[in-house]
This record gives sequence, C-alpha cells and structure tokens, in this order.
Amino acid sequence: MTISAFLERNAQSKPDDIALVELNPEQRDFDHPNWREYSLVEPDAFHAAYRKQITWQQFDANANKFANLLRSKGFKKGDKIAILLMNCIEWLPIYFGILKAGCIAVPLNFRYASDEIDYCLKLSDSACLVFGLHFVDRLKPLLTSDGKLEVNGSAIPCIYSGDPPCPEFAEDYEALTSQQSEVAPDIGVTLSEQDDGAIYFSSGTTGFPKAILHKHRSLITACEVEQAHHAQCESDVFLCIPPLYHTGAKMHWFGSLISGGRAVILRGTRPDWIVEAVSAEHATIVWLLVPWAQDILDAIDRGEIKLDSHALSQWRLMHIGAQPVPP
Repeated sequence: MTISAFLERNAQSKPDDIALVELNPEQRDFDHPNWREYSLVEPDAFHAAYRKQITWQQFDANANKFANLLRSKGFKKGDKIAILLMNCIEWLPIYFGILKAGCIAVPLNFRYASDEIDYCLKLSDSACLVFGLHFVDRLKPLLTSDGKLEVNGSAIPCIYSGDPPCPEFAEDYEALTSQQSEVAPDIGVTLSEQDDGAIYFSSGTTGFPKAILHKHRSLITACEVEQAHHAQCESDVFLCIPPLYHTGAKMHWFGSLISGGRAVILRGTRPDWIVEAVSAEHATIVWLLVPWAQDILDAIDRGEIKLDSHALSQWRLMHIGAQPVPP
C-alpha cells in the first residue's frame, strides 16, 4: 500500500464529493471592488473569479494525468520531481501524480532565493521541476546560455503551471496534461509502503536546507496519527492557510485525506479573509500561525470583524504553534 491508496479509495467511494477548494480573495478584491454586490448579481461569474473546486474523482484523475505525463517523458521509479508552487488547487494533484508515477516528490520552499533553489535541486538530484508564475524571475539566473535549467551536469525539463504566457524555457502544464489519460499508469512495478515517497527540506536559521527522505510508510503514518489526534471525519472542513510545501500544512491535511473530508486552500492571511472563509465554507478545523491569530483578535477588538455577522459555531478545532502562544 502507498499513500495514494487513500486518494484512490476516496475517488471510488465518494467521486462527486468536493475534495479541494481554492479561495483567492486578493483576486476577488482586486477585480471587483464592489464584490459583495457583484456576487448577488452575477454569482456564477463572481465565484469563478476567485473560487475553484474539484471533486475526489477529479483530484484522482488530475493526479493520474500528471503521472502519465511523467511516464511519457521517460521518468521512472525513484526519479525526483521538484515542486515550486504557491498554494493552489493544482498543488496536491501534482504531488500525488508524482507518487503515482513511482517518482519521489520534492517540495521546495516558496521563499527560496535563486541560490537556494539551485542548491536544493542539486542536493536532491531532481530530474524535473514544476513551477509557477512567482518563480520565473528566480529561475532565470540559473539558466544556461542556451536557456536550459541544468542540475548536476544535465539539463532537466521544466513544467510551468500558472497564468499565461508560459516562459520560453518551460512547457505548459495545462497543455501537456490535457492530452493524458485519466487512468492510473501501469508503471511496471508494484510500489509498497517501504518505497521512497518524498524529500522534504528542513530549513533552519543558519546554513542551507537539509534534506529528509520519507518512505510511503512515513506518509501513511502521518495520515493515521493526524486522524487519531484530531478525529477528522468526512463532514469536517479543513481551512488550510500555511504553505503546502511544508510538512505542517500537508500533514495536517493528511487527516482530511484519510477521512475523505473537504479542504479549503485560502490564498492570503488577512483577518477578514480568514473569518469570512471559515463562515462561508463552514470550516470546522483551521490552521493558524500565532501572528494570524493575533491579527484576528486585534481586528475584533478594533471592531473591524463582527463575530455575530459570521457563522462560526461549527469551528471545533484550531491548530496553532511554531512559536510560543500568548495566553
């Protein structure tokens, strides 16, 4: 068994249930200054502007399409595929596509500078990079004179997932995956929980990041422990704000994966956005860092957030930590 078995089970048992939602209120507020009124007049267009969602069946199908793309490019069991993306609805299907192809996922910190990206790609011996719009300028200094990204002496493919145009040194994710099968690939070997699944980087306050290799058993255990600790069930809705490259956010979400619950990926940390998302999406579990929690409390004290205007009674659990938590 691999961790992908949980995704496949959910796709089979609850294909039409919503698995992932992406909220981008910054885009909403930018495009529609009077978005509250607009949402009443043109609700479908309004939601399409800042809210995306996919079912468990779509999640699994998108993962299969990316897995088939990797296999079509000749990647095999044990090859490392790096992910350099901001939180988005494509993030987790790409991650699971890598695992379904028998490859090893290498999530990279979206705060890395060019030299840190280069260091981590080389240390992990990554054979491919999937990246987004925010990283184009950081990757350009790493290109060779003929416009290739080179890792340990070999040019590697770059796949771009983001708004057009696609950079010249990359191929477009949407165009590539649209031609692929939604059926899981036959990779020619049987994967087990003892196979390597992911490399995460532990970045301290000094020096360069350190690589940590996880087997599928480690990832499965994270799912089991998360659910044991927090009792996630199918009706829970997890509001995820921290970055998915980090084990903290991803392994808290693993509780949703094993239980088949919905997750909402919020792009942004403004107090009003967080409280609105909890209310509108009926979130029951919320992952907050201390500064975000403090900002919410301060906004309440200033009268900028009125709790009686939001549906919050379903909120049963808050993850908080990473630093001392003031009373």
